[in-house]
Amino acid sequence: MCGIIGCAGHEGDTVPVLLNGLARLEYRGYDSTGLAVSNSDIHVVKREGELDELVETVESEIEVDGVAGVGHTRWSTHGKPSDANAHPHTDCENRVAVVHNGIIENYQSLRDDLRSLGHEFESNTDTEVIPHLVGHYLDAGSSPKAAFHRAVEKLEGSYAIAAVFESRKEVMATRQDSSLVLGVGDEATYVASDMTALIERTDSVIHLDDGEFAFLSPDGYTIIDEDGERQSKAQTTIEWDVEEITKGHHDHYMIKEIYEQSAALRECLRNRSTTDRLISLDTFDDYHSVDRVHLVACGTSYHAALFGAQMLRERGVSAQAFLASEYAMTPAPVQDGTLVVGVTQSGETADTLAALRAADERGARTLALTNVVGSSAARECDEALYIRSGPEISVAATKTFASQLVTLTLFALHSSSTESNHETRRLVSALDELPGQIQRLFDTTTAGEIASRLADGSGYFFIGRGLQYPVALEGALKMKEITYEHAEGFAAGELKHGPLALVTDETPVFVSAVGDNETVRKTVANAEEVKARGAPLVAITDGTSSIERLADEVLRVPSTSRELAPVLVNVQYQLLAYHTARHLGRKIDKPRNLAKSVTVE
Repeated sequence: MCGIIGCAGHEGDTVPVLLNGLARLEYRGYDSTGLAVSNSDIHVVKREGELDELVETVESEIEVDGVAGVGHTRWSTHGKPSDANAHPHTDCENRVAVVHNGIIENYQSLRDDLRSLGHEFESNTDTEVIPHLVGHYLDAGSSPKAAFHRAVEKLEGSYAIAAVFESRKEVMATRQDSSLVLGVGDEATYVASDMTALIERTDSVIHLDDGEFAFLSPDGYTIIDEDGERQSKAQTTIEWDVEEITKGHHDHYMIKEIYEQSAALRECLRNRSTTDRLISLDTFDDYHSVDRVHLVACGTSYHAALFGAQMLRERGVSAQAFLASEYAMTPAPVQDGTLVVGVTQSGETADTLAALRAADERGARTLALTNVVGSSAARECDEALYIRSGPEISVAATKTFASQLVTLTLFALHSSSTESNHETRRLVSALDELPGQIQRLFDTTTAGEIASRLADGSGYFFIGRGLQYPVALEGALKMKEITYEHAEGFAAGELKHGPLALVTDETPVFVSAVGDNETVRKTVANAEEVKARGAPLVAITDGTSSIERLADEVLRVPSTSRELAPVLVNVQYQLLAYHTARHLGRKIDKPRNLAKSVTVE
């Protein structure tokens, strides 16, 4: 949600730097864009709609540049998408321009107070109170730095803020519960909400902590804490490169990232099993003290958490998965030996961070299972376990979900006190084969053809049992996210308890039935119920069960272990969603109303 880019030190080139950074932030989801540059005065340009609208306006209107500037992609929370509501916002005298991610919870009372002092507002946003507060303190005689600090002290809520002042060659920034990183270049310094905005400028970043302020200039940067004490912080090297955040020859980031899953899983598995095929994780060695596990997550990551919880339970570890937004409000009881695992791709998901903080307050040990080194979750938790997927640009998660499933499998094996060495070796062997199996699936899939035949369905149902149930939920979510069509995932046995009333001959039902055990046979029986109602039936199978005799369409996956079959099934579901959305002409990488990183609760 929303994106921030700022720079100090690119005199005569600030606007192109900002526009390039905004282009790299488009994937987060947005409905308007804007930028401000500081010279003898402040020049602001902002537009509702796509970044192209801003670029066109800048090319036709802007006549000045400056040494310092800030830019923003907005995802609306307060006030509809419009030019007026786009960021940056300024004070009454146009002395300061501010961009902001997050929500200012006390904005209405601040707005009322400022109006009573004569301030006039031009937008419906919560953000606009920030520059007006700064202006108020400037009027009272404060220096720009002091005015910025005093204004931030008045704010309640979550925020990442960057600001520029007239006639000053610096960017001021701060954060509270919202990601913000500094980039350190040879001739300029940068600030951004996301490392992807900085990759082309620098590979050295510093993660700001809550309450810290950063002051960027062409000569460097200064960081202070909320008490004004100067801080010395280590720089982190970004290991991603530019090629990883471009589409290459692909039409969409989503299909590129689907195809990257083989490589992502190889990286996920690298150096995580020993020569005798036992698990060796790079963090979290003290697993013997864990008696119970709470996994907290949102969206796709929640489906991974459901999978992980079952994997743990099957190995004798008491485990539950919780929606992070609910856990944050009503945390489950924490006892000695409780580990709370936050599953979050970005490490910045607001609901998941809130759940982890609630767990920490109750005395739980915490672990971040995330993709981003140095993210808020990774820094705040007691330990971090990385899924190693590399950058994911499409809003719809694909390769990160596969890596979450595999990392949680490793974690379950690592944490088990009952798993035999034979069983561990069996699964490690299957894990080693998985990347190659995914690659073979790409070579043989008919998902595109099936999607074109079923794209006119009135709704889509996905069913599975056991470890296939979370993947049924994820398959439905992918279909919803990028096709805008109704889709639901169900535990296969639950169809007859209500949802079957919705099944018609225009409701394709996708059934995952891999292997031929009792669970699969029960799933086939559920498929019989669907077939009796005339629904088109699509089977995802390795060919060993009897599901094909019922199916109207078949998608094959390679044979693998029961535990890892969901990973392969999910790849077919991703391809089905992608090709259906393409057939329907949807905006695949940036689906409407959605954001990549959800940084508000």
